[in-house]
Amino acid sequence: MEQVRAKKFLGQHFLKDEGIAQRIVQSLTGSTANLLEIGPGMGVLTKYLVDDSRYHFKVVEIDMESVDYLHRYYPSLEVIEGDFLRLDLTTLFHDDCGASEPFAVIGNFPYNISSQILFRVFEARQQVPEVVGMFQKEVAERVAAKPGSKTYGILSVLLSAFYDIEYLFTVPEYVFNPPPKVKSAVIRLLRNDVTSLECDEKLFVQVVKTGFNQRRKTLRNALRPMGLPLDELPAEILQARAEQLSVADFVDITRILERQRAAMNDVNNM
Repeated sequence: MEQVRAKKFLGQHFLKDEGIAQRIVQSLTGSTANLLEIGPGMGVLTKYLVDDSRYHFKVVEIDMESVDYLHRYYPSLEVIEGDFLRLDLTTLFHDDCGASEPFAVIGNFPYNISSQILFRVFEARQQVPEVVGMFQKEVAERVAAKPGSKTYGILSVLLSAFYDIEYLFTVPEYVFNPPPKVKSAVIRLLRNDVTSLECDEKLFVQVVKTGFNQRRKTLRNALRPMGLPLDELPAEILQARAEQLSVADFVDITRILERQRAAMNDVNNM
């Protein structure tokens, strides 16, 4: 009953299958010794990590009932009481000199904030080299989608620009308490070698989001709300829809629009 009551308001469904819990934990590659679990609840993943000497392990939990449970059953565990989406991530792990260190992320994420968690990971991409997480299957498929797929979207582009994304396995409804109405899936994000897109990355994000806001429209029409001249964009790009474009395509678009914006600013400043 304790698992059913806790964190219902967050949309959390508690995993009760120990085999799947172990499989999620084993999906970590050990890319960094620092590891943060988001939303541990009653510790179904935590129990396999808390005594693992390979990791400097912490959890962040917002629900006080779960926090009390974790303190009671895992007294040595460092529990950060709060909302991952609002934390200053540079303060979580430090070396002996006090400098911020990178950390991996793991979790059976609450479905109603899972996309927000991934956007936060994108913002902290220089600090988060790895994510292993359980998501609603639809979200997992969207994140792992490739250009040309109907599920390919904003998160697909932004995350694949900086991460290699792998759809690991599907999880059925009956292994949760209470069972969700949808299937789940586990994916892994591993930081790639890209340190910079060599374009204005804020503009890149704006281009991607604007392009997908009206995904059925061609780029010629979808990007008009940005208020920048589009005449330098290749015809094949203007005639394409956002879901057909790769990360490299969006980078090229951003570079061209960046030049157009600079030219407009020069004219306005004359």
